[in-house]
Amino acid sequence: MSFTFVDVPFDNLDANPVNKDGVRFYKIPDADKYYPSVTSITSFKNAQFFKEWRARIGEDEANRITARTTQRGTAFHSITEDYINGVLNLDKYLENNPLSVRMFQSAKAELNRINKIHCLETFLYSHYLGLAGRVDCIGEFDGELAVIDFKTSTKSKKEDHIEHYFVQETAYAAMFLERSGIEVKKIVTLIATEDGSTQVFQKYNLDDYLQLLKSYIEEFVRGKGNA
Repeated sequence: MSFTFVDVPFDNLDANPVNKDGVRFYKIPDADKYYPSVTSITSFKNAQFFKEWRARIGEDEANRITARTTQRGTAFHSITEDYINGVLNLDKYLENNPLSVRMFQSAKAELNRINKIHCLETFLYSHYLGLAGRVDCIGEFDGELAVIDFKTSTKSKKEDHIEHYFVQETAYAAMFLERSGIEVKKIVTLIATEDGSTQVFQKYNLDDYLQLLKSYIEEFVRGKGNA
């Protein structure tokens, strides 16, 4: 499949992340300030869960699982990006990341519902929210402009366990609106799982998730202030 790209009227600036006390920050190109990444905000919301998970299974096992899932997700993102850009060569991934290749092949039919790409692995930020981050994709999904997030998982996710995904995607929608003046209609979470299934969650109630995002930010600020 060949994907169409749309020329979006905004400055496509970039920034490299820096880490401070476990939080990822980006230096904002048009301002002398640093904003935390939206993933740091959503991760902080779930920090207690992961702390308890690490304590339950042990640090060594937690580190092993984290390294494995990080490699799986990074490779899946790279394969997907290459596919959308029309430069995919699966042979270069097969030796070290065969699982990610299989997951991509299972998810390809859902990826083909995307077109008219506005952003792909693009740096965005918002002065209003005081956040920054790199969005996976903004494009049309089934003909409607959407923030599209590519996830991988060992098994299928329950919707009530992934609220933070929807909050993260809404943050990117707000950043994109501020940068470009273009409103995104919906958010889409595409989750490729190890058993070969692909979940697609589509949400239109972005205002609800924007309010949740603001509560996430307030909790982050309070927590870091008390750290």
